[in-house]
Amino acid sequence: MSAEATNSVTPGPMPGAVSGPVTPTAPRRKARPRIDLRRLGRAALLGPAARGRLPDAISHVVEAHRAHHPDADLEPLRHAYVLAESSHRGQMRKSGEPYITHPLAVTLILAELGAETTTLTASLLHDTVEDTDVTLDQVRDQFGEEVRYLVDGVTKLEKVDYGAAAEPETFRKMLVATGNDVRVMSIKLADRLHNMRTLGVMRPEKQERIAKVTRDVLIPLAERLGVQALKTELEDLVFAILHPEEYAHTRELIVRNATRADDPLAEVADEVRGVLREADIAAEVLIRPRHFVSVHRVSRKRGRLRGSDFGRVLVLVNEDADCYGVLGELHTCMKPVVSEFKDFIAVPKFNLYQSLHTAVAREDGQVVEVLIRTHQMHKVAEAGVVALGNPYAPAPEDPADGERVDPTRPGWLSRLLDWQEAAPDPDHFWSTLREDLAQDREITVFRPDGGTLGLPEGATCVDAAYAQYGEDAHACIGARVNGRLATLSTVLRDGDTVQLLMGQDPASEPSREWLEHAHTPAARIAIQRWLTAHPAQAESQQSETRIAEDRTATRPVGVPGPDAAPEQPAGRPGTGHVLADLPGATVRLARCCTPVPPDEITGFAVRGGAVTVHRVECAAVARMKGGGRAEVSVRWGEAAECRVTLVAESFVRPHLLADLTEAMASAGAEIVSATVEPPTQQQVRHTYTVQLPDAGHLPALMRAMRNVAGVYDVSRAQPQPQGG
Repeated sequence: MSAEATNSVTPGPMPGAVSGPVTPTAPRRKARPRIDLRRLGRAALLGPAARGRLPDAISHVVEAHRAHHPDADLEPLRHAYVLAESSHRGQMRKSGEPYITHPLAVTLILAELGAETTTLTASLLHDTVEDTDVTLDQVRDQFGEEVRYLVDGVTKLEKVDYGAAAEPETFRKMLVATGNDVRVMSIKLADRLHNMRTLGVMRPEKQERIAKVTRDVLIPLAERLGVQALKTELEDLVFAILHPEEYAHTRELIVRNATRADDPLAEVADEVRGVLREADIAAEVLIRPRHFVSVHRVSRKRGRLRGSDFGRVLVLVNEDADCYGVLGELHTCMKPVVSEFKDFIAVPKFNLYQSLHTAVAREDGQVVEVLIRTHQMHKVAEAGVVALGNPYAPAPEDPADGERVDPTRPGWLSRLLDWQEAAPDPDHFWSTLREDLAQDREITVFRPDGGTLGLPEGATCVDAAYAQYGEDAHACIGARVNGRLATLSTVLRDGDTVQLLMGQDPASEPSREWLEHAHTPAARIAIQRWLTAHPAQAESQQSETRIAEDRTATRPVGVPGPDAAPEQPAGRPGTGHVLADLPGATVRLARCCTPVPPDEITGFAVRGGAVTVHRVECAAVARMKGGGRAEVSVRWGEAAECRVTLVAESFVRPHLLADLTEAMASAGAEIVSATVEPPTQQQVRHTYTVQLPDAGHLPALMRAMRNVAGVYDVSRAQPQPQGG
């Protein structure tokens, strides 16, 4: 498995955790640290072991395995180690170590995460079929069909080179193997982690290539499988290789913080223990240090870091109800930052993650994030699907053991399996996969029947239709979002309720325009496949679109038609990029909602032969329609100057206003007006109306504002009820 030599670039350890129970009679004890996957150095090898006795070389694996599965049968591990060690004997890693140290290290990683015995057995054997004379038939005869399948799945992933031309087919096979048994990917991720730890003797260009593939595909896969312990270390290793200077700076920040006399995280943790002790809630309170990449991100966001930025407080309890009890006590006895509250217990993330997130403010203005979860939630938060054991085993009859969830049906992986089968070729699959993995946030929307749909952020009703109905969504004719009629192009938000309205005609066909509003691979591929399979209907749709466009007398505002009056002023600057079905009219962009591309817009004729343009969701639109005002068809043309209102939310700090306005000016924005509300709970809200050279500058402007230290959110102002 291309196991490489040592000289690891593994980042150093983070500051230690601090914890203590809050029950009145329990003595304080040391914290359980974050799962540490770096314990294995050079594995001790052993000669022939006595029959029935566990070799000393896997004692560390056995210890970690028994911590999670005390009653596990260890004979398969002994047998697998003996076979792997004898098969790899004589093979060496580039570091000069015996090759057996690699499968041992991979197996230890999985054992630390709580993988069950079958996965560990397959992990010990994962290179034998590829690199030795051992056959899959031998594996099946000695260990059973399940282990053979896992070894075969991992082996198939390694038979194609990771060269640029081969990547699409490699990861297509990876996805297929993972979808059939998610444990295949668990082994693959642990294998990549150990190889990333030991890239030191590789040529720099090869280190960089492997790190980029890890960053682009394997880290997002680890995130989606919920294996945070793997994901965070992989992120730090990639960070060290691809950004060594920023990595060194971040390490220095962490080391410097570890030597400071005061520790606001420890002080808040002690205060939390006192609050929960008084409330008689049994809990364990820990400090969770941020990993390197997380510290780097916070540093870029907030500028100078304070002690509270280097970690979070974690509260572990026994029952779900206790999580909400802890939350109530903290919000009652401490100063909560309500905007930071998130409930991932009631609505878990797509990768199985469950926890309550909140934050409390100290007197000195520092804000400390607090995570609240049960011990079982914590195990899943660290190990994701690995913590499920065998997700395909029947659920135990004893409800105390908890219901086991198959993470691939239904869910993110099953969706990927569906669209990878429909992808026309490996290159299309590869580009779609990378695009999908780049969606690092997912929303949950609710169906009227109480079911849920997991969709990427930015998804529309078109995406929801294909997520729920597959290719039957071709018959979708509309939707209701939160009880109100909505177009299929409507962008959905987390927590929306979506009712999809289906037509009765079995021969219904999707519209080509749907492609413009489809963000998920499943929707885009299904629509494109229908259009490819029905070229006559697709061409008919295109022809109808062209005829409609030809019949619509739209032209840039200010450009007269052959029968129009002389050219009139185009209104205030910034409206020359609107096309209106009213030749020669001037246009005003409504100040109540300040539309910019690509907002959906509509227009209304006003006195003086002008047209006022609103965002379609503006409250003024409904009012003018209700008053009988006729709409004018408008659409965006070529880019030109635009005016937009932005809302920035930030923590209070000196010179914030000066830094923010300087960043906006550097991004090319002309500030037309600004309002700064009085601070509340160490937070402040700014509202700016700005003029931009064109709408294309808006994303860069919002990024520049978010990068100002202290600013934690920037958004477009919501439409106000005033008319334009």
